[in-house]
Amino acid sequence: MKVNCFIGLLLAVTFCFSQVNDHEVSKHTLDLNQYYGSVLLHNPDVSHLISNHPAGLILAYNKKTYGQNEWEQDFNYPDVGYSFVYQDMNNATLGHNFGLYAHYNFYFFKRYMQFRMGQGIAYNTNPYDKYNNFRNNAYGSHFLSSTYLMLNYHKENVFKGLGFKAGISVIHYSNANFKAPNTSTNTFALNAGLVYDLDGGENIDYLKSGPKEKKSEPLKYNFVLRTGLNESDVIDSGQFPFYIISAHVDKRVGRKSAIQLGADMFFSNFLKELIEFQSISFPENGVSADDDYKRIGIFVGHELFINKMSIITQLGYYIYYPFDFEGQVYNRLGLKRYFGNKLFGTITLKSHGAKAEGVEFGIGVRL
Repeated sequence: MKVNCFIGLLLAVTFCFSQVNDHEVSKHTLDLNQYYGSVLLHNPDVSHLISNHPAGLILAYNKKTYGQNEWEQDFNYPDVGYSFVYQDMNNATLGHNFGLYAHYNFYFFKRYMQFRMGQGIAYNTNPYDKYNNFRNNAYGSHFLSSTYLMLNYHKENVFKGLGFKAGISVIHYSNANFKAPNTSTNTFALNAGLVYDLDGGENIDYLKSGPKEKKSEPLKYNFVLRTGLNESDVIDSGQFPFYIISAHVDKRVGRKSAIQLGADMFFSNFLKELIEFQSISFPENGVSADDDYKRIGIFVGHELFINKMSIITQLGYYIYYPFDFEGQVYNRLGLKRYFGNKLFGTITLKSHGAKAEGVEFGIGVRL
């Protein structure tokens, strides 16, 4: 697999950390967790791969925030950090995964509960090979997009800067249909570990400001151009570029959120190949080689603003759908990074339920 196709995913890491400035007041921690779990049967096609319990380690570096920026107070003083995840799938077919991530830690219940959300890239040691590893239909390439979530009881500085944490984790690996096969895996695990304060347990007060003004904006108009590469589920059918033209209007409904209403037009070239393949190989399906590969959808969405970055979620429905591919409902989840007040870049995953269609890299303007 070509590494340059994942440069956009590396930018996701840059997005997370480019918005955090060096402050006079800062604090840093390390935590190390061991985990043990099970691969979830999200698709019967991976049932032959669920033979043992995966296990591994999660190592993380965290930088705490104390409210020097307004968004830090809005989100209850989260941490930002880097993390490394090692996973032994305990299955010779699946091999081992090594991942690098950017993450946020969010705190609840007097900061005793910590929720971590990490996004990054993983390397798999034993992907699909039609001659040597044809049973691995989960990972079609060495490099995978990966997301992990952790929910932990978290207690710092119990003794001389040393604390502990324990909870649950979910780790997802997929190449987002960049290359077939791509059934993916989801691991649900129990984890426990230690956290160490690199600053010796020093206590720093959180900054608190008075009541904040309500955030109000007129309707904003967004135009986005997205692109990427993907492949159908037919192995060795080839990777093709896709292009998406999107437009939507959004309305700010608070300091953190906006709701969206818009439309997409999809030019998915891999469908051209799939339509031709099905028309020849499966004539009983009634597919004609002249069927249109284009689709048009409408969607509603939500945008969560975190300083210069935001998290977008959208749910769409195809109103023009000449060729049946994975159903008429689609969803999109991803990151958005603003450069100034109008320009932004996006990295999003478009899927149909749990079935990924592709990673989209986009540029846009919000007017």
